[in-house]
Amino acid sequence: MEILKSIQESNTPKYRQIITSIESSIVNGVLKKGDKLPSLNMIKDKHSLSRDTVLIAFNDLKNRGIIHSVVGKGYYVSSEDVLVKRKVFLLFDELNSFKEDLYNSFLQNLTNNVQVDIFFHHFNIAVFKKLISDNIGNYSSYVIMPANLKDVKSTIENLPSDKVYLLDQINDELKKYPAIFQNFEKDTFNGLSSGLNKLVNYKKIVLLFSKEKQPQGILRGFELFCKTNFLNYEIIDTLEKRTPKKGEVYIVLDDENLIRIIKKIKEVQFVLTKDIGIISFNDTILKEVVENGITTISTDFKLMGKRLAEMILTNEQLKIENPSKLILRNSL
Repeated sequence: MEILKSIQESNTPKYRQIITSIESSIVNGVLKKGDKLPSLNMIKDKHSLSRDTVLIAFNDLKNRGIIHSVVGKGYYVSSEDVLVKRKVFLLFDELNSFKEDLYNSFLQNLTNNVQVDIFFHHFNIAVFKKLISDNIGNYSSYVIMPANLKDVKSTIENLPSDKVYLLDQINDELKKYPAIFQNFEKDTFNGLSSGLNKLVNYKKIVLLFSKEKQPQGILRGFELFCKTNFLNYEIIDTLEKRTPKKGEVYIVLDDENLIRIIKKIKEVQFVLTKDIGIISFNDTILKEVVENGITTISTDFKLMGKRLAEMILTNEQLKIENPSKLILRNSL
């Protein structure tokens, strides 16, 4: 059976006829995963088409993950799932409980014909660059969480600018791209300000902050809040060898250190709120129940995932600041 049917003069664009014909060959079993397609020039010459017309068709199939190209060899069938109309490259920094909420919300709000492949760079610039360079041209949309990595602009610029969406953190060198993001400086300042009547009861506010992983906006917002309100504060980068003191309130940005500070508080037999306080970032179900509730400053990750899905499906080119708030619980 012929792989590509004759291309007719009709209201259906010729590139679309090529796509439909290749899809039909896959559905009917004429083409299977791993099979090689006729070359661009072979299709062009046989059907009297321009090379650009054939290339548009192949790029559509490639972006959907149905075919892939091998340099110097040609195009091959990658997937037999022709119902996939859009393929999304999703690059996270790491996976944790609140990013899992974001991810699940994103998937739930996409249509069934969208395939999402998730990758992680773990704050490693070499991994970040390789994952992007290895997947150029293989997806219809690229959702990237650059975190606080440096020198990512040149790598991201290798991707089609109209297919790139940034997530969570943005910076000035990437401002041309659509994004759904957190305003960490403003959110931190406003969140702490909402709890000012509680925080003034403590002798010192201690921020546990990692420069390698945490957004610099949190640090700026924290210092601005403390200086504006003339509050005693300290910034540390580890809890190792740290013994909590009465009258301190700790701001911890990750779940691992949240567990560590709770353990240390229990070791010195302090009582939350009475002797010491905790504020965590990024709300989860677990924080609703641990120690009868941990106070958090958090964006709405489910809303972020939902809004991201809408942007992808409608090709919106917007910058959206995701809302954040202080959630008061037993730990403050």
